[in-house]
Amino acid sequence: MTPSSISRVAFTKAAVNAWAPLDSHNTNWPVVYVLDNASGGKPSSRKGVLADVYVGESRNAAARMRQHLDSTSKENLTKIRVIVDPTFNKSACLDLESYLIKMLAGDGSYRVLNRNDGITEADYYDRAGYRETFREVFDKLKADGVFTRTIPQIENSNLFKLSPFKALTHDQAVAVEGILEGLLEDIDAGTDSTIVVQGDPGTGKTVVAIYLIKLLVDIANTVPIEDLDTDSLFSEFFAEGFAESLKDLRIGLVVPQQSLRESIKKVFAKTPGLTASMVMTAFDVGMADEHFDLLIVDESHRLNQRANQPSGVQNKKFRVITEKLFGGDDKLKTQLDWIRNKSKHQIFLLDAAQSVRPADIPRATLERLVSDAKSTHRLYPLVSQMRVKAGSDYVAYVRRILGTAPGALDVKPLAFESFEGYDFRLFYSLDEMRQEIRNRDADVGLSRLLAGFAWEWKSKNDKTAYDIEVDGCQLRWNSSQVDWIASPKALEEVGSIHTVQGYDLNYAGVIIGPDLRYDADAGRIIFDRDSYFDKKGKENNDVLGKKYTDEDLLQFVSNIYAVLLTRGILGTYVFVCDPALRDHLEKFITTNPRARVGTLPSSPFH
Repeated sequence: MTPSSISRVAFTKAAVNAWAPLDSHNTNWPVVYVLDNASGGKPSSRKGVLADVYVGESRNAAARMRQHLDSTSKENLTKIRVIVDPTFNKSACLDLESYLIKMLAGDGSYRVLNRNDGITEADYYDRAGYRETFREVFDKLKADGVFTRTIPQIENSNLFKLSPFKALTHDQAVAVEGILEGLLEDIDAGTDSTIVVQGDPGTGKTVVAIYLIKLLVDIANTVPIEDLDTDSLFSEFFAEGFAESLKDLRIGLVVPQQSLRESIKKVFAKTPGLTASMVMTAFDVGMADEHFDLLIVDESHRLNQRANQPSGVQNKKFRVITEKLFGGDDKLKTQLDWIRNKSKHQIFLLDAAQSVRPADIPRATLERLVSDAKSTHRLYPLVSQMRVKAGSDYVAYVRRILGTAPGALDVKPLAFESFEGYDFRLFYSLDEMRQEIRNRDADVGLSRLLAGFAWEWKSKNDKTAYDIEVDGCQLRWNSSQVDWIASPKALEEVGSIHTVQGYDLNYAGVIIGPDLRYDADAGRIIFDRDSYFDKKGKENNDVLGKKYTDEDLLQFVSNIYAVLLTRGILGTYVFVCDPALRDHLEKFITTNPRARVGTLPSSPFH
């Protein structure tokens, strides 16, 4: 069989007209093409400015190029690469188009000019076989200078994982379609609206938030009708009437966690139609002079109620903002109230079981938010597990083990479960788990050690100090607060909840510290306050007169470990400091054979 070939043509009318009759595939065959304006084969056309790229598919490439040449949105493009394969059909071309868009966005060397409405994840005959062809196409394009990084490097990057060009799962697509319909209905009616998207870890709440903003901006800025693919997922929303409804809409994305917020800003800075300034804190929203048409809040469970903030400046801001918005310092007002006051429409993405500090919005408030959204038919659940290959059953199992599942504070009724193809193991040596994480990182990358905040952060002020010392194994907390997972020292360090919530890893090695223990007499997991070193994590709320019991803090700390244990895509390793808790969890997690027989098993993912 003839392999895929790539034709190179200048993006001019004369060049296209000369090229069209050279081969029947140019005018009557399904192909995929890449347009760009990279200079000298290098994506960055000049220092600090990214080149532009556009990916498309067509059955008549020559005619399609002539349409693009008449489009003002592509007048700065200079080169065409047309990918031809004798086995291509419409479905394969749509899939390859989506694949290349996602990979180019993740590579980070171009501004991808495509809209995200056409990103597909549909199945078709022999898709697995075609996917092998796609890798060959990728290699040829990389050799031709289109890509600057390898497939694993791209797929492990935040630019790829947080890209607005992700393919949606079925329930994500249903949610996005429902949100669009409801939002447009409310905008046209002139009514305020509150939408809630609810989902467990790994169901892609952040993906939906980013995808949705890009889609709304694309709909609002739709100009050339020739770019509209009527077969695309959300093509109906690109009608002229909808564009008018969304035009000049002031949109913001609120992300409470610093690390995740900075990573998303980098993605937005490289995406046409989006800007880093659209990504904000709740404080940014509260202090802004202007009102917002729409605010989308990711990880809404991490918004704050009134409490002692990390700095005196933020304490003052909390009071100033509340006074400005509500005419007085009402201490019962939360950042959620700020969001609703400062916007006509809001979309909250949340999972109440991921609240990890007492200052977070109270669970009862989140439950009321969900209930109200349900009563107005504006609640959209996400259930498909996108992160953990073990599926949603694994997430539920972890929460039941730790007692974070609703109504379950003990684990006595639990029975052992295994998850085929997922490497879930309990280690008896922290040093062995550390080495295994290094091995996995060498295999597939993006493998990190994580821990609960059960050790002081000595190395913050003394760079020679170690923070975590267990059985001769010495480790330090994360030296970077922003984008720690991708930082140079990450493999040698340990990440906390504040550096990993919202992120994916391939493998996570989780250290459950002495802040969680097991009371064998009571038959339940308990919290050890003296072994918990997150000051804000156990601080009483003097502003509201709230005091937090060990039972209250147990829920937050158990939530933290549930989040850490659901970061790994391919596997999760566990080391437990408390011997009684380790003996207890032995009944529910496969034990590492090395502790028994002296040899490590081969990973099924080598």
